Amino acid sequence: MREPHFWSADLDPRSREAAPLSRFLLTPFAMLYGWTTARRLKTTTPTNVDIPVICVGNLTAGGVGKSPIVGQIRKHLTEVADLRAATLSRGYKGRLKGPLKVTPAHSAQDVGDEPLMLAASGESWIGADRAAAGTAMAEDGVEAIIMDDGHQNPRLHKDLSFVVIDAKARFGNGHIIPKGPLRETIEAGLARADAVIVVGSNDKPVELSKFTRPILHAHIQPTGSLAAHPYVAFAGIGRPEKMFDSLKAAGADLCDAVPYPDHHEYSHSDIKYLKKLAADHGAKLITTEKDYARLSLSDREGILTFPVEVRFTQPEILHSLLATALKDNLK
Repeated sequence: MREPHFWSADLDPRSREAAPLSRFLLTPFAMLYGWTTARRLKTTTPTNVDIPVICVGNLTAGGVGKSPIVGQIRKHLTEVADLRAATLSRGYKGRLKGPLKVTPAHSAQDVGDEPLMLAASGESWIGADRAAAGTAMAEDGVEAIIMDDGHQNPRLHKDLSFVVIDAKARFGNGHIIPKGPLRETIEAGLARADAVIVVGSNDKPVELSKFTRPILHAHIQPTGSLAAHPYVAFAGIGRPEKMFDSLKAAGADLCDAVPYPDHHEYSHSDIKYLKKLAADHGAKLITTEKDYARLSLSDREGILTFPVEVRFTQPEILHSLLATALKDNLK
């Protein structure tokens, strides 16, 4: 589903008139959601699996660029610390609940799109029960866990918690679901964060004025160059426009761009429409790696991907934080 317009900005002219009434009616539900989250965090005793657990989470619903960060941290631990590091995801929209290690034999319908995408570049696990999954991973010989999402999930003990913030969307209208995009209050969420990663800007968001722990800045950039073709892009991620803007910034001749809701399950008719649209423009069809993971093998034919990676402006700060979480085993 797409976010309500009033989640994103008070000044959105499309929602200015509807927002006050909508928020008023949704206030009791937001209070209940916030109370439930706070109670779960307070009353749950985390399971310690005796290997480092690094959580990359956020405070809002929707995509903020966590998955590329998760992949980059796993790569860092694997290459620099020589550890068997693996990602752990919930497996959103996948039919399998885990715990299990994702393999090429799985599909996005089995394990979810993000775990399948992460499995293409390293070791990836899923588990709806994070504590059970963490235990299974440790027993299998995994030496470090990078948890994709889970800042509001207290089931697994965390040695290092990052909160990721999209520099443009930030915290939306500042209200809790369903009144706004927040999963909990900003104050409560930041209080449990060891560091914040701001994606897309080197500026410090005003909401972090009292945050005294490390603030890292990162940018999501393409991993290679694009061939000189006209393109039609499509994306079903948290903020599809981020992908479209990145394509333009990379010099792509973007003829058209088609957004879909996050985790959209593409039908054959969707792909037929997109391929016809590209053909009408005499263009190549391109999408994100996450969207590509959700396509059937037959639908993938003729569709290109736009691989990206995250780059930190001060990677030494990330390295230092990881070294502390690994008890200085990372030199």
